[in-house]
This record gives sequence, structure tokens and C-alpha cells, in this order.
Amino acid sequence: MPTVISAAAVAAARIRTYGSPPLTVLVFLFLVLSPPPAMAEPDDGFAEKRAEMIAVISALAKRIGKVSGKGVMDEGVMEVMARVPRHEFVPEERRDDAYDNRPLPIGFGQTISQPYIVALMTDLLVLAPGASVLEVGTGSGYQAAVLAELARRVFTIEIIDELGELAKKRLAGLGYANIRARVGDGYYGWPEGAPFDAIIVTAAASHIPPPLIQQLKPGGRMVIPVGEWFDVQYLTLIEKNAEGEIIISQLLPVAFVPLTGEH
Repeated sequence: MPTVISAAAVAAARIRTYGSPPLTVLVFLFLVLSPPPAMAEPDDGFAEKRAEMIAVISALAKRIGKVSGKGVMDEGVMEVMARVPRHEFVPEERRDDAYDNRPLPIGFGQTISQPYIVALMTDLLVLAPGASVLEVGTGSGYQAAVLAELARRVFTIEIIDELGELAKKRLAGLGYANIRARVGDGYYGWPEGAPFDAIIVTAAASHIPPPLIQQLKPGGRMVIPVGEWFDVQYLTLIEKNAEGEIIISQLLPVAFVPLTGEH
């Protein structure tokens, strides 16, 4: 059952909401399923791999849909996943693995999330074309690129200087003009860009950051992995209703690098 609390309560305390989805679900996130024949796409050398990735995401969504709440991914999200060149966001030596359904190292102790998780988190935000989105944890910039294909504006923050600067240059080079990127501590959000229709956090927090709750619009949605490093983490959906109440729903176990910063 979702937990309903006031926004003020979130701001006043570190909220921890742990449920009990089956831990075996975590194993399924790393399955590589046998895909059907590739979709017809312009071939840049990765068209077949992109098609295989989409097939794996769709099959996995059906398999664990009762736990994730998304047995079928939004068509618009899947179109974007099939279009964004994931191979541009991984190190040169890992490009052949870019479309595998698994996280990959991108340097500085960080990873690019597996495609299924990127699709699921994006889908859960329910983005409208005019949406303004905050991303905490730019990483390689891949998730920001996916968001930018669906929303009007994307604000993305990375705490690691070198990683943030590399992502900023990469996104600009790929022509993403609706993304604003900066280096900083994402725990505190981006106050001057707030309020946001949606917020996505791509690193695991020990609790839901109150500043992010405050910067979420009424009617907005936030997706964040919550849990301690080396402990169980749950992908968590936070919804703020028109009255300012916060509805917290735990979805499924995940494994993310920790959210860092001086908080």
C-alpha cells in the first residue's frame, strides 16, 4: 500500500519507507532474453543492437510488471529508447556492450544504468511535452538525453566535476539544446529552476531529500532509489497531490551507486 504523508512532514524528517517486494526480482533485472528479429531502422552500425535492446526491455517489463507496476512501457518512451544513441554515452572500449541490458562503468566509480531501469524510471515520470524535469546525477548524460526527447526542459546536476563537464560537452555535441547541466550537489536540487513537473534521482539516497520534495510541483512525480549502500534499495515513486500531500510507493529492489555530498 502507498504511504501518504504531508510535504511538511517530509521536510521535517528523514523519511525511510521500506516494503517487502520479493528480492528475487533483482535477479530478473539482469536477464538477457532472446530478442525477435531486429526492427527496420537506418543502420549506423548499432540499429540491430538497439532493436534487441527494445525487445529485451519489453519482455522484461511483461515478466515483472506485477512488481514494477509497468507491464507495458509507454510507446513514446520506447520510441525514444530506440532512438537515443546509447553507444555515444559509454567509453569507446565498451561501445559493443552499450545496448546490453546491464549497467556499464563510465569512470570515476560511476555507472550508466541498464536500459530497462532507464526506461522504467522515465515511464514512471509520465512526462508531458511541456514538462520541466530535474535530474540528480547526470553521469554520462544518457538519462538526460532520454528525458530531453520527451520534455520541454531538463535540468541536470552532477557532483563529480570531471564527469559533469564531460557529459555537458557530450550533450551539447549531440545537439540537446533543451538541457541545462551543471556541477553541484544534487541533494539540494536546483532552486532557481523550480518548481519541477518531475524529478529523477539516479543514485541511491538513504532518505528522500526534503529539498527535492519542496521543489516538486503539486501534481508532480519523483522517482528515486532509496536505501543504504550495500543494503537493500527500493525504486520509489513519490507523488505530490494538489493538497501538498506526499504519496510514497515502493516498487522493486534495485542496485545503484550511492548519492554523495555533504548532507
